Amino acid sequence: MNARVTVGASPLTPREVVDVARHDARVDVDADALQRVADTRALIEGLADDPQPHYGISTGFGALATTFIAEDRRAQLQASLIRSHAAGTGAEVEREVIRALMLLRLQTLATGRTGVRPVVVETYAALLNAGITPVVREYGSLGCSGDLAPLSHVALAVMGEGEVRDASGELRAAADALAAAHIAPVALREKEGLALINGTDGMLGMLLLALHDLEMLLTTADVSAAISIESQLGTDAVFAADLMALRPQLGQADSAANLRAFLADSPIVASHRGPECTRVQDAYSLRCVPQVHGAARDTMTHAALIAERELVSAVDNPVVTVDGRVESNGNFHGAPVAYVLDFLAIAVADVASMSERRTDRALDVSRSNGLPPFLADEVGVDSGLMIAQYAAAGIVSELKRLAAPASVDSIPSSAMQEDHVSMGWAGARKLRRAIDGLARVLAIEVLTGCRALDLRAPLQPAAATGAVRALVREHVQGPGPDRFVSPEIEAVTDLVASGAVADVARAAASRGQSRREPSGGPTG
Repeated sequence: MNARVTVGASPLTPREVVDVARHDARVDVDADALQRVADTRALIEGLADDPQPHYGISTGFGALATTFIAEDRRAQLQASLIRSHAAGTGAEVEREVIRALMLLRLQTLATGRTGVRPVVVETYAALLNAGITPVVREYGSLGCSGDLAPLSHVALAVMGEGEVRDASGELRAAADALAAAHIAPVALREKEGLALINGTDGMLGMLLLALHDLEMLLTTADVSAAISIESQLGTDAVFAADLMALRPQLGQADSAANLRAFLADSPIVASHRGPECTRVQDAYSLRCVPQVHGAARDTMTHAALIAERELVSAVDNPVVTVDGRVESNGNFHGAPVAYVLDFLAIAVADVASMSERRTDRALDVSRSNGLPPFLADEVGVDSGLMIAQYAAAGIVSELKRLAAPASVDSIPSSAMQEDHVSMGWAGARKLRRAIDGLARVLAIEVLTGCRALDLRAPLQPAAATGAVRALVREHVQGPGPDRFVSPEIEAVTDLVASGAVADVARAAASRGQSRREPSGGPTG
C-alpha cells in the first residue's frame, strides 16, 4: 500500500488509523506541528530551571508527586518511569493494535501540548515507517492514567530497550532493530516519560479498528438474515419503507433498506406471496431483523461519535495549555471510551444471538417450512449441519459473557491515588474477541442458508443472495452426504471477515437497483 498519512496538520481520521495500523501506510509529520512542539518544549525547559517544583518536570509521579527531584537525577527519573511501568504480562498484543496505539500517541505528541522535543515525535514516526513493532503484553492497563503499561512498552523500545518485532515479524532486541533501521534511541528528558504514557491510545485504537470491522459485519448480518428469511420462506413485506417510517429509528431504516435490496425480485419470496400462503407472522428472529440490527447500527453511530471526539483530543497529564500553563488534569481517564466499548460488546452479542436463532430454525424440520432435518442428505444416516449450530450456540454463549461490562469493575491502584479506573483496555480486548465470534456466527448462518437455498431448487434466490451463494460455492460444496465441516466453516468465516460476503451482496443488489426505479439501495 502506498498511502501516506500526515500527522499534526489536522486530526487523524478513523480511516487513516486503520491504514497505518493494518496496511502500513507511511507516516509523515507536518513541519508546522514540529515547530509547535519545539516552541512548547522551550516552556518546559524554562520550568525545569525553576527552583519551584513542577509536577512531572521536577517531581516524582502519582503518589510521589510531592517529591522534588534534583536536576542531575531527572533523566534517570524519566528512564526509571518507563522501565518500571513496562510491566505488562501475558500473550503479545496484535501488531495492528500496537501500531494504532503508536500512531495515536504520535498524534498527541504532535499537538504541542505535551512538552516533548521534536526528536521524540520524529522517532515515533520513524519506528512506524520502519515496521518496528514493540512487544506489548496483554495485561497491565487499567485504563487510567491511560494505557500506562502498553504505552510504556512502546516508549521502552524508543529508548532502545526491551523487545520488538521487526518488519519481517522477527523477535529482536530493540537496540538491534533500531540500529538496523538507522534510528537513534532517545534519551528521555524532563516531562517526556509522562508524555509518552498518559493516554487512551490503546483502547481508542482498538475501538477504531472495531468500528471499521463492525460497519462491514452489520451489513453482512443483513445479508445472512436475508438468506435465512428467503430460504425459510419468510416474508419481506414487514420491511416496507412506510412501516419503518412509523418508527423513525435511523439504523432500523438502514437495515430494512438493505433487506429490501437483498431480497428484491426473489423468485423464492414471490413463490409464497399469494393468498394461498396461510402464515400470518414470521418469528421474531426473521421479522424483527431491522429493529435489532438497526439498534446495533445506532449504537455504533454513538460509539463513532465518541471515537471522533477522542481523535481530536490531546490527552496528557500534566498538559501544556495554549497560553503556556502546565496544568494537571484528569483527561487521561478512559471512561468515555470504555463505556462505548462495553456498549458495542452488548450489541455484538445480541446480533450474534439473533443470527444463531435463524440458523437453528433452518435445521428444525418443525420450523423450516419444508426443509429436511438439519439439512441432511440422508435423514437418519447424515447429521447435516447439526453440530455447526452447536458451534454457533457455544460462541453466542461466550459472547453473552463478554457482554458483561468491564467499565463498572474499577479497582484502586497507586496507593489509592488512582482510586477509580476505567478498565477500558479490558473492554477493548474483550470486544476484539467478540467481533471475531460474531464473524464466525454469521459465517455459520451463511453456510446454513446457502445450503437451504440449494434445497429450494428449482426456485431461485434473489440476485444478491444468489451472488453470495455463488461465492460460497467457490469454496464449499453444496448439499450432499456428511463431510468434514470445520474447514467449510473456516472458509466461509474468511469470506465474512474479509468483507467479501458483504461486497458481493451489495454489488449484486446495486446492479439490480440500477435496472429498477430508484428506491434506496443497500447501505453500508
